Amino acid sequence: MENKGAKVAIVTGGSRGIGRGVAEALLGAGWKVRFCSRSRGSVDTAQAEMAARFEGAVAGRPVDVRNQAEVDAFVAWVLEKEGKVDCLVNNAGLGTFGPVDELSGDQWREVIETNLSGCFCFVHAVAPGMKKRAEGWTLNIASLAAKNPFAGGAAYNASKFGLIGLSEAAMLDLRPHGVRVASILPGSVDTGFAHRTDRKDRAWMLTPEDIASMVLHLLSYPQNALPSLVEMRPAKPPK
Repeated sequence: MENKGAKVAIVTGGSRGIGRGVAEALLGAGWKVRFCSRSRGSVDTAQAEMAARFEGAVAGRPVDVRNQAEVDAFVAWVLEKEGKVDCLVNNAGLGTFGPVDELSGDQWREVIETNLSGCFCFVHAVAPGMKKRAEGWTLNIASLAAKNPFAGGAAYNASKFGLIGLSEAAMLDLRPHGVRVASILPGSVDTGFAHRTDRKDRAWMLTPEDIASMVLHLLSYPQNALPSLVEMRPAKPPK
């Protein structure tokens, strides 16, 4: 049943993968979750599945995170219904891989605008309310690819390198107002998204639940503490 005193989280890319894992973990911890995905079909399916376990606590809408007007409308909807946003989890992302000279301009822009500009759009939309309340979290799901470039990763690496810069600068901007910003940098996660999807044995990879556990851990920190960048790796990768 709905918990009227619950904290409220927005999770982007929340219909599957890491975002879905984070959404379910927050719901299990008593939060209300409002999530988005680009596809209406994926939103409807995920909402029905999660609502079966967490009735009244979860709702989603289709949003193109690259579009500030759509993002603003989504955040306004959450604020109208709930009155606040306690946590934003910026997870929506995609990867297009290939040699830099073979990437099209459209492919480059789609990755940068989704993985980087999309995060900016949501931070831009939720920050005023968090500053007014002098509290709140923004957790940006980046990647170890934000520090470790690889061949074929020109667009993806650039988007994640940029996301760390955005996160660190936003942290410095918002920290004086009681708003905390942190980045989580996972290594290989078993979501089907990883650059190397040809590996048959994926049991060694991190899982969405692992990332969700870190989200809950960060949210448990007292107000005076801010771990602003967390790297996560599989403990036993293949030799």
